[in-house]
Parts: sequence; structure tokens; C-alpha cells
Amino acid sequence: MRVAVVGAGIMGLSTAWALARSGATVTVLDQGSIPNPLGSSCDRHRLIRYPYGASAGYARRVEEAYRAWDILWKDLGQSYYRPTGTLALEGARAGWTTDSRDTLDLLGVPHSVLSRHEVSRRFPYLRCDDVEWALYLESGGALLAQGILTALRQDLDSRGVTLRSQTQVVELDPASPSLRLGTGERLEADRIVVAAGPWTGELVTQPPLPVQPSRQVVVYIEPPPELRDTWRHTPMILDVGSASGFYSVPDVDGHGPKIGDHTFSLTGAPSQERDPTDAEGQAVFQLCANRLVDFERYRLREARSCFYTVHADERFIIQERDKAWILAGFSGHGFKFGAAMGLATADVILGHRDPEGLALWAAGDEQQPARIPPPDSTN
Repeated sequence: MRVAVVGAGIMGLSTAWALARSGATVTVLDQGSIPNPLGSSCDRHRLIRYPYGASAGYARRVEEAYRAWDILWKDLGQSYYRPTGTLALEGARAGWTTDSRDTLDLLGVPHSVLSRHEVSRRFPYLRCDDVEWALYLESGGALLAQGILTALRQDLDSRGVTLRSQTQVVELDPASPSLRLGTGERLEADRIVVAAGPWTGELVTQPPLPVQPSRQVVVYIEPPPELRDTWRHTPMILDVGSASGFYSVPDVDGHGPKIGDHTFSLTGAPSQERDPTDAEGQAVFQLCANRLVDFERYRLREARSCFYTVHADERFIIQERDKAWILAGFSGHGFKFGAAMGLATADVILGHRDPEGLALWAAGDEQQPARIPPPDSTN
């Protein structure tokens, strides 16, 4: 089977990998380089964690995601995962962390609840005046996103996948199926996968997808000298719904801790507005001002931007349109499921699984069975 994949982010490259390892003839196209530094997937790292608020379906999928990454690590010959642990803070008003605790209890995911005193004792660099309690998990960590994408490209190249960078796709005909390129060339295939991130809506127009590009800014910070080693070993911090409202990634790769804001901007054009302003960087940096002890001793090292593609309910979209499959709406939390999404999508395209339920599975439906079986499964 010939499959053309539009988009060389984590979803496109993972689907291409899963298809190629199953014997399909695959062509990957991207308007930029492969991997594309302007894509949603291109930053130094992305988080994978079990706490998911009240979204039990996605929390349940995290175990599948880990299994899928293990399959990919075996193919790549090394792991691009760095365990960190997870610390989620809860304030006076019950919110996301309380919902996460209840969901983890339901699913039987190991975790512990820390009092404010315990949080202060174990993590003395955090100001806990407004923290009531916290959720702590040994599980969770950072996926080295840029390394994963680069290794996937090398793997695809070794499998004979055709990689067409700097190739603009201007029209999708899902019935043929075929693609019209910016050069006028028409590329035919047996199936087409569109995973073009924030540009997907420009290619898939009738009917339009219920997604919105969202420009997001993250910053890398410099801790005080005596805390640099501490920040190499701290867990990821999820401070969601509080006045400070940020998430942090520890210094797993020597570039310093990363601070981000999961609040969606729902603005911006993905082909423009790529360089954050000083004001934007400072605004994100200030999110942790009330949480970090001696914040005035921290320094802003670097600000970067990326674009999410947001669905109103933050649910992933997989649509079959004639002979094309559309993957979209990953809403800033899709990278952790990249390998799993690729394997599941490839299985359906190649006829190894019934497509019924794939869209519900991707949308986090709690009733959908696992699509990435345990290692000892015979399915």
C-alpha cells in the first residue's frame, strides 16, 4: 500500500514509522525541513504524566503511550525519555489536581498525597503559602522531542521512506486520493494522512475542522547557582488553576528549567509571529514569581514560541474522509501519545483493526479498549 503523509511532526513521523515497519510504501511531505523547526512538536522536550484532571480516558491512555514509546525506543536503539516524577499542587479551592487524584484512585495509578508541610520540606525552593496539598507520583517524565524527531527521520530514511522536505501541499483530494503540490505536481497514493499541525485547517476546508491555532510562549530560566543541581533532579511541577498558574520541566538536558503556560492564546498565524517579544517572555517568566523562593535571583535565559492546534474540549480529532485520514486538535497535550497514535492509525489504515472506535479512542472516550496491547498480549 502506498501512503502519503503530510506533516513531519510527531504525529506524521510516528504514523510513517508505524506504516513503514508494517510494510507500507510511505512518502512524507513537509513545507519546511524534516523535522520542521516551526512545527508544534519541535522543542527540546515534552512531558508525559498520568495526572489528567477528570479526563479518565486520557489518563488511561498514558500506560498505552509508555508501551508505544518502548516499541519505538527498541527500533531506534535508544531511549529519549528522562524520568522526573510529577508534582501537582492544589490550592484552597478544589480543582484540576483534586480531579486528577480522584481519577488516579479510580484507575489504580500509584501516587501519594503530600501536605503543605511535606511539600515545603521536600521542595524548599517552592513557596507554599497558598498550597493546601499536592499530588506526587514517581512516574512521569520528559520526552526529548527534538531528539525523537531527528531519530525518527533517520529511522525512516533507513527504511526507504521517501522524505520530501520544502514541499508545499496546496490541495487535498481525499477521493482520488491525491495531493497537488506547489510545483503543480500531483502525487497519487492509496491512502493519505494529513497531520500538518496548525496548518491542517488550511488544507482540510470542506467541512472545516473545529480547531484553532494557538500561539504559545515558553521560557527557559537560570536558577541561582546553589540550586542548579536541585533543578536537575526536581520533578515536573504542575501548578494549574492557581494565581501563579504554570508548569515546569526540570533541567534534563542542560538548557535550564522550562516554564510554560497551558492557557491557550487562540491567536496568531503559524507562518508568522514566530519570535516572542521581550514582554511575552517576561509575562511567562512572571507566572512563577509567587511560587519560587527568592524569585528575584532567577534569570530569564530564553523565550521560544510554538503553535498548538486547539479543539474546544482539548480532544484529539481523527477523521476518515474518503481515502484520507485527518489527525488534528492535539491541543498542547498530544506529543506524549505520538507513538501510540502512529501505531493505532497505521493499524486501521492497513486493515489490521476495525476503524470503528478509533476516533473515540483518540478523543479519550473512557469505554474504548486499548489499542496498544501489553507486551505479553497475543492480540
